[in-house]
Amino acid sequence: MTLENQEIFAYLIDRYQSKLARYIKRLTNYIPEEVEDLLQDIFIKVYKNLNSFDRDLKFSSWIYRIAHNEVISNFRQKNRRPHCYPGDDNERELINLVSEINIEKEINNKLTRESIKKVMDELDEKYSEVLILKYFEEKNYEEMSDILEKPLGTVATLLNRAKKEFKKELEKNNIKI
Repeated sequence: MTLENQEIFAYLIDRYQSKLARYIKRLTNYIPEEVEDLLQDIFIKVYKNLNSFDRDLKFSSWIYRIAHNEVISNFRQKNRRPHCYPGDDNERELINLVSEINIEKEINNKLTRESIKKVMDELDEKYSEVLILKYFEEKNYEEMSDILEKPLGTVATLLNRAKKEFKKELEKNNIKI
């Protein structure tokens, strides 16, 4: 078991640390030090609960669920609402998101990032979360269902509504992409 072999747990940290850091950054407006603190809390919870992991589930969904819960818990403690601030390294994912909802493909990348940040900030948290999981974290519906603890049908409905809300916010703010 991983708890008996520290090298295996170190491998899990190496494998998921950057992925979870990006996920946290996309959900929050945290500075790197705050992200690191939250990651440390997440990996402590993973370590403590590893023996209770259900091997019938996908490990990545389980660890993302822990991260998701920690972000929410942290927000409640700080009394903040999460915002999405995709970084420069997400340029390709941003373009994919825009393309998915049939918006022009020829865009100025800097203006697009700023516009998408603005729209994501204005979306209801439940919609921004599902868009982040689908388009930035590239999770499938089943993984999203596990992470959000919602039925597959609810996830599909949320994603559909999120895309519509995203498009509506673009139009409301007169943003042309």
